Amino acid sequence: MSDDLSGMPTSLSPDCIGDWNRVIRGILSHAASTGPDLNRVLAAHPDFALGQAIRGISCLLLGRAEMVEIARQAYAAALTGAPATMREIAFVHALGDWLAGRPSRAAARMEVILRMNPRDALAMKMVQAIHFVMGRPEAMRASVEAILPAWNDHPARGFILGCHAFTLEETGEFAQAERIGREGVALAPDDAWGLHAVAHVYESTARARDGLDWLSGREAAWAHCNNFRFHVWWHRALMHLDLGEYETALAHYDADIRAEKTDDYRDISNAASLLARLELEGVEVGDRWEELAELAEIRATDGCLAFADLHYMLALCGGERDQAAARLIARMQATRPAAHEAQRVIAHPGLHIAQGLQAFSGGEYASAWMHLRAGRADLQQIGGSHAQRDVFDRITIEAALRSGYADAAEALLRDRMLRRAGTIDGYTAARLSLIEAVRVKAV
Repeated sequence: MSDDLSGMPTSLSPDCIGDWNRVIRGILSHAASTGPDLNRVLAAHPDFALGQAIRGISCLLLGRAEMVEIARQAYAAALTGAPATMREIAFVHALGDWLAGRPSRAAARMEVILRMNPRDALAMKMVQAIHFVMGRPEAMRASVEAILPAWNDHPARGFILGCHAFTLEETGEFAQAERIGREGVALAPDDAWGLHAVAHVYESTARARDGLDWLSGREAAWAHCNNFRFHVWWHRALMHLDLGEYETALAHYDADIRAEKTDDYRDISNAASLLARLELEGVEVGDRWEELAELAEIRATDGCLAFADLHYMLALCGGERDQAAARLIARMQATRPAAHEAQRVIAHPGLHIAQGLQAFSGGEYASAWMHLRAGRADLQQIGGSHAQRDVFDRITIEAALRSGYADAAEALLRDRMLRRAGTIDGYTAARLSLIEAVRVKAV
């Protein structure tokens, strides 16, 4: 038995605890080395139940159909592993909950772990990850704030501050989020999540130039990351977009956001949502949709997460793959939610949003407005952040404008402003000016 970096007892032998601590810190920092480190631990101790559980949960977070079977294999290995601590057993059961289609129960089980062991960094980060993909920022914030007092002298304190900052931003406490996020990055300079939490504040409060100043010179904070580094570059591109610096945004797309042409849904979402935003501003994006559409057509059969499906739809529409888009809609229509939480979200609001995107792409703006409006109230359920979901808000507003519902479009813009500290970004300013011009012309 050996204690990990949080002081939690594990069933590992002392000679392997260093590798396991690197796994934990890698999970906290989104390090590219985490997978190889975990593989090394499991190669030496294949019966390490907690390691197998983390392997399985990590596979499910990828939102890929083929990863579900690997997660099941990890679950089976964990169940037949060596005698483990009660904490480790709880992680294994959490994996089983998610495999049964109940990620909320998995998160609740880990909350029990945190109540018993509030300094457990691994449980803390896993709870954040599960609630994030389920679109539950209030639950993310409550979880962190319940255990913060126990982290005053924790060796990974900077990372929990980064998590806290993100939850504060997502729940509208922007000033506090910026302050705590900066404090966390000072303690953990390699915490790309905390760094990007502060970037979220600047995006949400229409302070793009401040955001660029914050990110500039801190590239080392995300250079060590797995594909999360592409997402931080995406934030930087969004700031240039808001400032009207479209060529710079496209340069980041080519050099950084799609530096690797992966088919990870998170990478496709970064790319597709940026291209969609650019096109809404009238920017020609060339043939960039084509490689995204090709990958999206293959991945669109996964059916794991509504968030992924909707970004695949963006890519398919952008690449004018009408038949593939129709097949994706049909697959979503055939979803049987039952007790499976992710499938329920695909059925609603996912299907309405997908139908709206398809109609918008085809120039059927009234139909797009009808579908997008029907899904908008529950959009947060698809998961991700406000910044990530904003592309669907923008397209909904555009559908209202293009189908002649100027008053409805203005109401949506005002609502968007309220959720963004009352600030007016470049997108909102341009649309409000457009609406005013239309009204003046109509007089």
